[in-house]
Amino acid sequence: MAGPKDNPGEPGGLSAAEAARRLATDGPNVLPGEGTRSLLRIVGETVRDPMFLLLLAAALLYLLLGDLKESLSLLVMVCVVIGLTLYQEGRTERAVQALRDLSSPRARVIRDGQVCVIAGRDLVRGDLLILAEGDRVAADAELLSGGPLELDESLLTGESLPVERRAGGAAATVHAGTLVVQGQALARVRATGVHSQMGRIGHALQTVQAEESPLRRQTRQLVHRLAVFGLVFCLSLVVLQGLTRGDWLQALLAGIALAIAMLPQEFSVVMTVLPALGAWRLAREQVLTRRMAAIETVGATSALCVDKTGTLTLNRMRVAQLNAAGAVHALEPAGRGELPEDYHELVEYAILASRVDPYDPMEQAFHALGRSDLAQTEHLHGDWELVQEYALSPGLRAMAHVWRGQGQGAHVVAAKGSPEAIIDLCHLDAGHRIAVAASADAMAAKGLRVLAIARALHPGPPWPAGEHDFDFRYVGLIGLADPLRPGIPQAVRECREAGIRVVMITGDYPVTARAIAAQAGVDAHEVITGHELDRLSDAQLQQRLQTASVCARIAPVQKLRIVQALQAGGAVVAMTGDGVNDAPALKAAHVGVAMGARGTDVAREAAALVLVDDNFASIVHAVRQGRRIYGNLRKAMAYILAVHVPIAGMALLPLLLGWPIVLFPMHIALLELAIDPACAMVFEAEPAEEDVMQQPPRDPRAPLFDGAAILHAVLQGLGVLLAVLLLYVWGLRTLDEAQARSLAFAALVLGNLALIHSNRGGRRGMLAALRTGHPMLWGVSAFILGLLALSLYLPLLASLLQLEPLSAGQLLLAAAVATLCVPWFALLRRYLGRRA
Repeated sequence: MAGPKDNPGEPGGLSAAEAARRLATDGPNVLPGEGTRSLLRIVGETVRDPMFLLLLAAALLYLLLGDLKESLSLLVMVCVVIGLTLYQEGRTERAVQALRDLSSPRARVIRDGQVCVIAGRDLVRGDLLILAEGDRVAADAELLSGGPLELDESLLTGESLPVERRAGGAAATVHAGTLVVQGQALARVRATGVHSQMGRIGHALQTVQAEESPLRRQTRQLVHRLAVFGLVFCLSLVVLQGLTRGDWLQALLAGIALAIAMLPQEFSVVMTVLPALGAWRLAREQVLTRRMAAIETVGATSALCVDKTGTLTLNRMRVAQLNAAGAVHALEPAGRGELPEDYHELVEYAILASRVDPYDPMEQAFHALGRSDLAQTEHLHGDWELVQEYALSPGLRAMAHVWRGQGQGAHVVAAKGSPEAIIDLCHLDAGHRIAVAASADAMAAKGLRVLAIARALHPGPPWPAGEHDFDFRYVGLIGLADPLRPGIPQAVRECREAGIRVVMITGDYPVTARAIAAQAGVDAHEVITGHELDRLSDAQLQQRLQTASVCARIAPVQKLRIVQALQAGGAVVAMTGDGVNDAPALKAAHVGVAMGARGTDVAREAAALVLVDDNFASIVHAVRQGRRIYGNLRKAMAYILAVHVPIAGMALLPLLLGWPIVLFPMHIALLELAIDPACAMVFEAEPAEEDVMQQPPRDPRAPLFDGAAILHAVLQGLGVLLAVLLLYVWGLRTLDEAQARSLAFAALVLGNLALIHSNRGGRRGMLAALRTGHPMLWGVSAFILGLLALSLYLPLLASLLQLEPLSAGQLLLAAAVATLCVPWFALLRRYLGRRA
């Protein structure tokens, strides 16, 4: 794929126009297997559904019986039902593909001289790719500068140990799919998509994984049991009818009609459509779903572990207070005035202890203060050179930089870190320790993030093994303000009302953590520190977390123990994270939630949900959406089970009682046209119950349908069956066979409408639900009524269905019979609800 234009010399990267041209030429940067399902594949999966196979079998039997018109009509009906199913499947597939596009790996590139973040699929040859720790390399590329990089190439080679890659040598190539474990570098993309090494191997990375959730497993088991029961029942009916009447073809046709009536194939429809479209709705609220099972689980969350910085707060740091030589200087957000000379050294060494080109918001705040207040001073000479770095470590929460200046006899060492770490590095006496700790506590009590600064001189190489070998002198304290995000107290209050504990986890000073937690509305009475956590056994930690909701001075590797302790206590845990070290905790949590803006690719891959805006309030929206989807699933399942009772009953009872048949396969196929959009579209669009966030979290181990729910649904269906059956008996006595069938069919269709409205009402009841109708409900209701009108009054269709037009009085009678079911539904809801 290399070409003459692969190495443009401009440091600003490709232009947007050139990138678009290359994308059109080479195609998107995706791997084999990442595309959508083709129309042909969806059709193939649809026609293999048992219901369609039964309808085709019925059409074949009609052909064998010599009824060509009935056979062709049934085939047309099969095509119509398939078309409706394809519409639903296509809508679901488009929603899933939209999620794939949104949650695909991100890439930071330089285009038109600007750093921008693009979808990995839009990466092209020649792009300047910025790689940093935690990134998943999105394409094959050649390192140009920076590094060296430590790369995990186990996905390609199976080798578990990281390998080193550096610019300018034989080992300058990095491959798509590998993970940056350490380092930063600039690389130029050489190959994308199928032309990369990963693409040639043919390995497919799916961004939206299909996994069987507990609800899907429960539903599959329920459908399996109902299918076995229905099959045995239908075969028994076929044998009985064949032996008693001798007409085996008619007996087989009756058995097929009963099988279609009893098979609740819509269960699989709602289990696919509702979560997929729910995930699409969540994406509009800035929450991407990487695993569909999380849609169900997030609604059952009972403990929510959240980072403070960037999730509860805006992660927009500014220096708010300086403490040097015991004196305190407050800086206002605007119009802070000239910075006194006494604090120049403190700011200078804070900058020297930070990266030259900072990414961290705290370091950016130090540099911003330096540019505004130290630019015209003798501090921060531009000719200094960074010669040695000491990184932050779990053992010492401080970092140091060694600088060589022109004409300097000794090297300057600047350190910054937690107050306790800097106190330790400076070997302060007891009096100074107490004074510094008191000053830090006073700043932290205002909700400020407090860092201490120290300086030292060193003659030069060799460099000490650790910071403790430098002779540091304490300089002062810096307090940084990071305001809460708007709406955080309200979101935390919603969680509390919903029975969800919010556990704040932060690396901050305990006093700061307590102050921010109190501002956010998180219970701040008890605080666990990382040092205390290390001393606790698993059982003791589990006990402490029953009452403590703030964890401070926590290292990323300790988050996993917190998650596991909460889970051991019976909580369903959602966990936020953004770093490489957060991945184990994100995987261990029931619902891992990664940060989309500042999170690493590794964190996003380990998580089930991704917050595009890193906002805690978006998690609360996800919980609400998860509860809404679960509630609508229950409503849809209850409706499906209930509506199949009268259909199966009207297909079976007239046959057993020797009456004229009411429902032929054609009628049941027509009823499916009314049932499918109702269960998939109406219930998917249902809004959440008004008190959905005032209910306690559900037990995820509880079955979707317990005995009471099944009994409620069956009794609803029996009520409709009894009403329609009695009307049919009356019709047989007063009308001819076709009119009686028409009357019963109309009552069954209208009873189906009553079941839709009753089940969507939930605990509110039908009348309350009617006040909150939505366009999809009214559209499907109109469609069903239109379908009934065509069946009765379109001569060709009425003839095929063996129906006759009904008079206005007969229609009103059918409507009245269906309406009489409503008090029965209300009585069931009240009685069974009281028992529950």
